[in-house]
Amino acid sequence: MDFMYGRLGLGVAAGLGCGLLLGWHLGARSVPPAKDPTAATANGAVEASVMGDGGEFKMILVVRNDLKMGKGKVAAQCSHAAVAAYKQVQRRNPELLKQWEYCGQPKVVVKAPDEETLVNLLGQAREVGLTVSLIQDAGRTQIAPGSRTVLGVGPGPADLIDRVTGGLKLY
Repeated sequence: MDFMYGRLGLGVAAGLGCGLLLGWHLGARSVPPAKDPTAATANGAVEASVMGDGGEFKMILVVRNDLKMGKGKVAAQCSHAAVAAYKQVQRRNPELLKQWEYCGQPKVVVKAPDEETLVNLLGQAREVGLTVSLIQDAGRTQIAPGSRTVLGVGPGPADLIDRVTGGLKLY
């Protein structure tokens, strides 16, 4: 009992209390303030929130199914699209990129039946403000030069991306 109420016990309690207060104070300062998703920007435009539903982010890679590319070719084209999209977001919206990385950098590969569908998806994604990367093949191996092979959509808020690509089947 003397230990808890003696000089040592009082010092431990005071140290714990100070540590908790300091931790709380530093923790509160490191969290950025929440952004109002409907806040107007300097030019009067309404800026959409970068947070997805529940704070989820992802990237979708849409592969043209009619080209009948081999597995290795599809992997290479998807890699091109993912790297191109990453570089765009890194330059334009590094905060969104951090959020996507924090979510584990989810990527999903889906298929589109033809080039027309790919181009339509590209337009829809741009319309809602998503990052897009359309890959055209150099034509050195399996397919004709200039063929549009893969469309990268995102990274971006999962709910927004799903509005554009949600109807597509997994590759």
